[in-house]
Amino acid sequence: MKINYHKLEKKIKVFFKDKNLLIKSLTHKSYSKEINYEKLEFLGDRVLGLVIAKKLLEIYPDEKEGVLDKKYASLVNKKTCLQIAKKINLDKYILTLDVRKKNNILENKVLSDCCEALIGSIYLDKGFNSVERFILELWSDNIKDSIITQVDAKTKLQELSLKKFKKLPVYKLISNTGPRHKPLFKVGVKLINTEFFLAEGNSKKDAEQNAAILCLESIK
Repeated sequence: MKINYHKLEKKIKVFFKDKNLLIKSLTHKSYSKEINYEKLEFLGDRVLGLVIAKKLLEIYPDEKEGVLDKKYASLVNKKTCLQIAKKINLDKYILTLDVRKKNNILENKVLSDCCEALIGSIYLDKGFNSVERFILELWSDNIKDSIITQVDAKTKLQELSLKKFKKLPVYKLISNTGPRHKPLFKVGVKLINTEFFLAEGNSKKDAEQNAAILCLESIK
C-alpha cells in the first residue's frame, strides 16, 4: 500500500524540501536496518526538550527549578509523545514489518519514537523556528493543562482535604523577606496527616499555590 506523505504534511502544516527525511523519520528498523528513524529520534528528543524548556521559562519566569522540572517531564515523556502521535494519526504513515500487535495496531513505543523522529526531521529540513511552531501548536493543550494545574492547585488541595478529612488545609506564613519592590514569601501548607510543605513566591498567594502543588504531588 502506497503511503500518502503529502496528506501528513498538510495535516501538520509542514512541507519538506527533502522528502526522504520525512520518510526516514517514519521508517522502523524492521523495514530497513540502514535507513530508519533511530538517530532522528535521538535528535528530536533533544529538540523537543529545548522547545518545551524555553516555553516553560517564558510562562513561569519566577518559578522554582523543581516545579519547572516536573512540568517539563510531563510534557516531554513518552506518554505525551504517544498522545500527540495519535492526534495526527501518525500510525498511518509508518513503514514497519514486525512491530504490529493484534488488529494491525502499532506498538505504542514505535508511535512515540516516531513522533520524536518527526520533530528531528523537521528541525533538519526547516530549521528551529519551524519546528518550534510545530511543537507549540501540537502541544498547546498540554501546556495549557500545566498552567491550569498551577492556577487551581489550592482549590484541588482544599477539595481533597475536605473529602478525606472534613478539614481545610492549614497554611502558615513562614517568612517575608527581600526588598519592598521584590518581596519573597515563604509559606507552608499541611493536611491532617502530613508535615508542612514549604514553598516560596513573589507574593503570598503565589507561595501558597506553590506549596499546594508540592503537597498535591507528594500525595498522588
